[in-house]
Amino acid sequence: MTVGRPDEAGLIARFFRPLATAPGAALLLDDAATVPADGGRELVVTTDAIVAGIHFFPDDPPDAIARKALRVNLSDIAAKGAAPAGYLVTLALPQDWTTDWLEGFVDGLAADQEEFGVSLLGGDTVRTPGPLWVSVTALGHAQEGHVPRRSGGAPGQRLYVTGTIGDAALGLRLRRDERLALRWDLRRAEKELLLDRYLLPEPRLGLSRIVAAYATAAMDVSDGLAGDAGKLAAASRCGAVIDAARVPVSRAVARAVEHDEAALAAALTGGDDYELLLAIDPGDAPAFEFEAAATGIAVTDIGALVEGGGIEIDRQGRPLDLGRGSFTHF
Repeated sequence: MTVGRPDEAGLIARFFRPLATAPGAALLLDDAATVPADGGRELVVTTDAIVAGIHFFPDDPPDAIARKALRVNLSDIAAKGAAPAGYLVTLALPQDWTTDWLEGFVDGLAADQEEFGVSLLGGDTVRTPGPLWVSVTALGHAQEGHVPRRSGGAPGQRLYVTGTIGDAALGLRLRRDERLALRWDLRRAEKELLLDRYLLPEPRLGLSRIVAAYATAAMDVSDGLAGDAGKLAAASRCGAVIDAARVPVSRAVARAVEHDEAALAAALTGGDDYELLLAIDPGDAPAFEFEAAATGIAVTDIGALVEGGGIEIDRQGRPLDLGRGSFTHF
């Protein structure tokens, strides 16, 4: 962060929150907004951009770039318990773009449109002297009154995550330094899993209905579990306690941690997981776990919201020092 300039949260609060006057904007404290719709439904609206050199490598395959841009937005739709309805895309092409590259990009969108049952609704294309960037706005339908905000949690509620945590963060480290595969003693399949998870997130849309039914607060984990759990807790005016031993990790991450203690901090603070973080009432936990199991999407109880503020991540009964806790642009 440049001296004299706010961080990302401060930037939003100072410059943009005063403009968010509609109730559905939730004071820009969430990952999505809602707009009233007919038939007892709400329209969920979210947008995210990805930039070459920040969110993906400039030489990544164009189809993978397109799919990542769409999927990170569909992840927000899933976190709000909504069903995807369509999307818009803005594409800023550098001076040296080619038709072959653009054909690959469109092929990626087409593949995910078919997989997730969505359609392109519009957007914009522009030229840029800077790096390639892609911005997607995704729309979803949700039942009115059943869109879990970050702010809906309460002390005593359990915190759950989907899938596994840290794969993408370690995959990014591998992209930057292939020698880490030897240091971490990774098998070929484990290495490929980490690289794939960074390149191609998996939006948990199969859990949307259950999120809407049971989650009191929800968000996707895009900037690191530690930091995002802190954001959810703060929005809910709570603290959070997480047991690092209960955080689900893949065999690849577990192997990396066995050989490199620093890999644990990277897994807990690194971005691009795009798993869901959910607050669930203890009394609803058994039913939530039962219904989630039927989807085939793993959910794991990792801790709880508590009275007070801040977040504590313990390992073997001792708090972990994780530094800044999450990725930030500013």
